Amino acid sequence: MKISYNWLSTLIKNDLSAEACATRLTACGLEVEGIEEIESVPGGLRGLVVGSVESCEKHPDADRLNLTKVNIGTGELLSIVCGAPNVAAGQKVIVATIGAKLYPTEGEPFEIKKSKIRGALSEGMLCAEDEIGLGKSHTGIMVLPETIAVGTPAADYFQVETDTLLEIGLTPNRSDAASHLGVARDLAAILNSDPALTQKVHTQITGIDALPPALGDKKIKVTIAQAETCRRYSGVVISGIQVGASPSWLKNRLQSIGLRSINNVVDVTNFVLHELGQPLHAFDLDQIEGHHIMVRPAKLGEKFTTLDGIQRELKAGDLMICDEQKPLCIAGVFGGAESGVTEKTTSIFLESAYFDSAHVRRSAKNHGLKTDASFRFERGTDPEMTVTALLRCANLILELTGGKVSTEILDLYPEKLEPYRVGFSFSNCSDLIGKEIDRQIVFNIIKYLGIVIENEGNDGLLLAVPRYKTDVTREADVIEEVMRIYGYNNVEVSKTISYTSFTSPRNFDQELEEKLSSLLEGFGFYEMMNLSLSSEAYYEEKSALVKVLSPLSADLNVMRGELLFGGLQTLAHNINRRNADLKFFEIGRRYALNAEDGAYTEEKQLLLLCTGELYPQNAYQLQRPADLHYLKGVCENLLRKCGIDQISYEELRDTNYAYGLQASLNKKPLFKIGAVSTEALKKLDVSQAVMAAVIDWQPVLKALSKNKTQFTELNKYPSVRRDLALLIDRQVDFNAVRDLAYATERKLLSEVNLFDIYEGEKLGNKKSYAVSFILSNKEATLNDKQIDGVMEKLITAYKEKLGAELR
Repeated sequence: MKISYNWLSTLIKNDLSAEACATRLTACGLEVEGIEEIESVPGGLRGLVVGSVESCEKHPDADRLNLTKVNIGTGELLSIVCGAPNVAAGQKVIVATIGAKLYPTEGEPFEIKKSKIRGALSEGMLCAEDEIGLGKSHTGIMVLPETIAVGTPAADYFQVETDTLLEIGLTPNRSDAASHLGVARDLAAILNSDPALTQKVHTQITGIDALPPALGDKKIKVTIAQAETCRRYSGVVISGIQVGASPSWLKNRLQSIGLRSINNVVDVTNFVLHELGQPLHAFDLDQIEGHHIMVRPAKLGEKFTTLDGIQRELKAGDLMICDEQKPLCIAGVFGGAESGVTEKTTSIFLESAYFDSAHVRRSAKNHGLKTDASFRFERGTDPEMTVTALLRCANLILELTGGKVSTEILDLYPEKLEPYRVGFSFSNCSDLIGKEIDRQIVFNIIKYLGIVIENEGNDGLLLAVPRYKTDVTREADVIEEVMRIYGYNNVEVSKTISYTSFTSPRNFDQELEEKLSSLLEGFGFYEMMNLSLSSEAYYEEKSALVKVLSPLSADLNVMRGELLFGGLQTLAHNINRRNADLKFFEIGRRYALNAEDGAYTEEKQLLLLCTGELYPQNAYQLQRPADLHYLKGVCENLLRKCGIDQISYEELRDTNYAYGLQASLNKKPLFKIGAVSTEALKKLDVSQAVMAAVIDWQPVLKALSKNKTQFTELNKYPSVRRDLALLIDRQVDFNAVRDLAYATERKLLSEVNLFDIYEGEKLGNKKSYAVSFILSNKEATLNDKQIDGVMEKLITAYKEKLGAELR
C-alpha cells in the first residue's frame, strides 16, 4: 500500500520527518518496506524559468529555425535558436537554462548545453509541454499568460510538489489501516502514548461540512433486496456538473500513489477512497432507468459489460447494483461501461455503502477481479464512515464541477451495527505482555485508536471497539493493540526462563513421522510440503475427487486424490532450474469421495520420489541412475525399522505407473512402487524418468505400535549360503517360492532372496529363478549333513508343490 507523506500530513499535524514517521509505523506493525522521494513532475522543473521573447527573427541559414532574444530576469538577454512554428516576439514562455536536465514525456532525459545551431549561438531552449514532462503536445512551445512575471521558476508556476512515498506492507488483518486516515490514526496513538509529549496530536478530516440545501426536482429511489448483503446504503444526487480535467493538487495527490487522473468526478471518488478508506461510486444519473437503484443478487446467466469493456456472464449470488432494467455495477467491485461518468455527464448519483465482505469477495473471485474497492470491502470497511465519506466526496465535486445538490442525503441504515463490546483487564494486559505499562499510557493508546471507554473499574475497562477494527473483538486483541503501539522493543527480555513440565501419552503417529523423516534424511532425501489442493485435470477418474466449492483458481479446484502429482510439480520446478538429481519425500493426506454413500475420507501416506543420478559426480566414476531396485530397498529398510519384514509382491496395475510392484502385508495393501508413466509425467512437464513409491500410513503405524525392541546375542557361528536354479511355470511368482521355503524349514533357514530371473524362447512357458538361501544355527556350527538335509527338503518341496525342476 502506498502512502503519501504530504497527504498524511494533512490528516495529522506533527513534526516528524518522513524517515522518523516510517520508523514508528514499522515498530507498530505497519511495516514500511520502502521510502522514495517523488515529484509531481519528473526532475522538479529545476533550471526552468518564465521568460519573455523580446525579439524573433528568421535564421539566415535555415528556413524552419528562428533566432530569438529572451529575457529571463537576469539583466542580460539570452540568444536562443528555436524551431517551434508558433514562437513570436512578446510571448511569455518556459525557458530551460544551461545545465538544466529535462525529462520528456517520452524518451530519455537530456541536459541543456550551450551550442551552435547552423552557426548561431543558442544559450538555452524554449520548451513544449512534452519536452518537460507536462503533457504529450509537441505542436509548439508553451505560451503563458502575459501576467506572469519574468524570472518566475517554472516549478512555482506549475505548482510542482515534492513528496515522500511510504510503501507499507499491509497485513490482511489490518483493513482499518488501508487508508491515509487509518495510518494517521495509528501514528496519533504512537505519539500520544509518549508521556513526555506536552501537546496531544489529533487526526482531522476536512471538507465534511453539511451540504447546501437541495435544489431541483431530481429524485432517486433505492431498494435493497436482501438486507444482509448491504447493511447501509447512502447516496446523493448532484446535477449541473461540468466533467473535465482535475486541478493540479488533485492530480498530484493521485499521482503520488501511482494512480492516473481520469476526470474530476472519478478522481474525487478515488481520492476519498485512499484518504478515508471508504469506496464510493458515481453513476451517470441519466443512465439509471426509472431513477431506481436496486441492490440485488444477479440472475443466473445475466450479462453485464464492465468498465474495461468485457462482457461478463454473471453467476447467481453475484451482488449487483441495478436499475429497473439492467445491472449497473458489480457491488463493491467494478462499475459498468454504460453507467460510468463521461464528458457528457451532467448529473450523477453518488453512492457510499457498506457491503457484506463475504458477498463482495465471492463476486470478485467469480470474475477474477481485484480492485481498490474490493480490496477494502473484502476485508471489512467502517459502517459509520459512509455518510462522512459521502460529505467529503460531494463537497469536493461541488467545488470542482460547479454542480448543485438536487436531493437530500439518502441513508438506508435499518439496523445499526453496534461496536464490539470487550472487557479489558489491566492485570491480564501486564501478564500477557510481560511488563506493567503505565495506565495513563494504556488509556491514551486505547483512546487515540478510536476505542471508546464506556465504563471503568478498579482493574478493568468496558470498551466499545469501532467496527472498522475488524480483527479486534476479544480482550487479547485489545492487548495486542496496546502492545504494538507501545512498542515491542520497549518490553525488556527476561533473564530467566520458566516452564511447566508435563507428560502426555505416547503419540505413535508423531513418533513414526519423526522416525521415518530421520531415516530418509539419512538416505539423502529432502522433505517437501505440497498443497492439499490440486487440479482435476491430472486425474482420469474424477468421480471420487473432492471438489472445492469456491476454488482459488482452475488449477486448485479439488482436494488432491494422490500425493504423486504435487510431488511431480516440485520435481518439475527443480528440473527446470537445472537441479536434476533429486530425492524427495512427503508425508501428507489424500482425499476421496465415496460415490455410493457420499462420505468423505482422508488417508495419510508417505510419498518417495527419486530421479536422475543417485550419486554426485565423483572421481571414482560411481554412477547409477535412480531405479526401481534402489527405491524398493529404501522402502524395505524403512519398514524393517518399524517391525515389518514379511512383505509379498505382485505386479502393479496403475495407470500412473509404466511398471512396478504392489507390496502387501498379510494380503493387505502396504505400498506401491514403480516408474511413473510417460502420460503422468507429461501432465506436469517432467522431462526425465521418475521412480515413485507411496506407502500407506495406517499399516505401518499399527506395526510400529505393536513392535517391541528386542535384543538377541549375535550369532557366534557362521552362516552358510546355498543357491538353486529353479525352472518353474511362468505364472508362479517369487512370493510362492519364498513362502514355501519358510514353511518347509523353520529352524535353520534365515533368508531367501531372488538374485536372477531368466525367460527365453527356449524355455517355452517356463522361467528360471536363481534363488539364494541363508542357513544359520545359533547353537553350533552347521555341518554338511545338516545343510544337505535342508536343501534336499527344499528341492523335494519345490518339485512336489510347484512342479519345479533343477537346472
